[in-house]
Amino acid sequence: MISERSMAAIDRFKARQGDTLLEIEGIRKEFPGVVALDDVRFRLRRGTVHALMGENGAGKSTLMKIIAGIYTPDQGTIRLNGEDVSFTGPLDALERGIAMIHQELALMPYMTVAENIWIRREPVNRIGIIDHGRMFAMTQDLFDRLGIRIDPRAEVRLLTVAQRQMVEIAKAVSHESEVLIMDEPTSALTETEVEHLFRIIRDLKARGIGIVYITHKMNELFEIADEFSVFRDGTYVGTHASSEVTRDDIIRMMVGREITDMFPKQEAEIGDVILSVEGLTVEGTFHDISFDLRKGEILGVAGLVGSGRSNVAEALFGVVPATSGKIRIDGTEVAVTTPLQAMRHGMAFLTEDRKDTGCFLQLSILENMQMAMLCDNMVRRGFVEQGRINDLCDGMSKTLRVKTPNMEERIENLSGGNQQKVLIARWLLTNPRILILDEPTRGIDVGAKAEIHRLISRLAAQGLAVIMISSELPEILGMSDRIMVMHEGHMTGILNRDEASQVKIMELAAR
Repeated sequence: MISERSMAAIDRFKARQGDTLLEIEGIRKEFPGVVALDDVRFRLRRGTVHALMGENGAGKSTLMKIIAGIYTPDQGTIRLNGEDVSFTGPLDALERGIAMIHQELALMPYMTVAENIWIRREPVNRIGIIDHGRMFAMTQDLFDRLGIRIDPRAEVRLLTVAQRQMVEIAKAVSHESEVLIMDEPTSALTETEVEHLFRIIRDLKARGIGIVYITHKMNELFEIADEFSVFRDGTYVGTHASSEVTRDDIIRMMVGREITDMFPKQEAEIGDVILSVEGLTVEGTFHDISFDLRKGEILGVAGLVGSGRSNVAEALFGVVPATSGKIRIDGTEVAVTTPLQAMRHGMAFLTEDRKDTGCFLQLSILENMQMAMLCDNMVRRGFVEQGRINDLCDGMSKTLRVKTPNMEERIENLSGGNQQKVLIARWLLTNPRILILDEPTRGIDVGAKAEIHRLISRLAAQGLAVIMISSELPEILGMSDRIMVMHEGHMTGILNRDEASQVKIMELAAR
């Protein structure tokens, strides 16, 4: 039975539902050489989901970091429950009821789930010692309310990415936050896990929590958001109810132009077999993978999360050497047990997670871009030819249209799409013949996606052989000449472009 106190709280919420919970006006933020935000505004209503849309570099993350107390605005006003506020830091914002779940999760891997959730707020017994039994019980009660099935005693390092995401959400809810900011929360989740997340979000809405939802996925906006705001180049474009617009309307607002061809697949001459893989196996991970890759071909690799797609790419590039099988390049069997060997055979590998395994975040764009080309042909008499390297990097930056004030800018200050361009540039500077791309457009906006799709298609037309792993079926179908499908570490089939469909791919992916 609901208590009188709970009923009163529900009545107060119903009376205030639709009221403005958080309001931003005239916010401006500058970084060296860049105006990140210029006179932007934003309003979050109580008990609603408000999606924030925009290309990479539009200013979304900067605004959210201001709201969460990470950045201080140069000018402008923040109102919370009608009162002007300013935050001294993230902890101050959290204590006032604003929690942010970052795209790059920040849990402590060697602590338990319960310890991560209640850190700094651990229950103690009479003599001041942490009461772990009570803490585990509090965590279980929280998980029961949210429908989360995770052992509170488990160490975080043993959890999947999806489970860690749920722990982050539970942690934010445990603070009794009124405002919850979610930055790309579904980027690593399966469809089933996304459905679970949406159920949790709807429950939080019903409790009066206002949710700011940053996403690049249009289908999520229409499914979960009540309204959305669009930013472009650090400025506010507009706010609309999600039910009032179409996908094309949103893209037009985001990019200021029509994107008529998301998958600009150029006709490329498919040449001879350059890479042949036979019976490739990494014991305990994937087994008996065989395929050919031709010059000018884009071979898409599809499959559900955990199917082993990324593991195959890592084995081909020598990150995790294969335990059996053969790799042939131009018909000659080669040994690939290290990335250096793979590079010497003309391979390049863009990894799935640009922040974790791609970017050196504290280094400059130039330092990141030149990293893979610092080899023998760039060294003369024992000295690196830095002038030549600088010219090549600068030229590649212009070719790929990397948006930055200068090459000395730290890569962590770039948008996700521009970081991805820098990493692609790093590998193109090695003049590869075989390019392996693992989730090349994950976490970037529609405009940047179209640019990268055009780049991939152009490279294939120039004769590069491309392996493209993607979780987005429209991308796989739109860009691939052939599609290899995997399920639980096994290859279940290869489809030609003219016979492939989402239904056929999913049938093979679920075998």
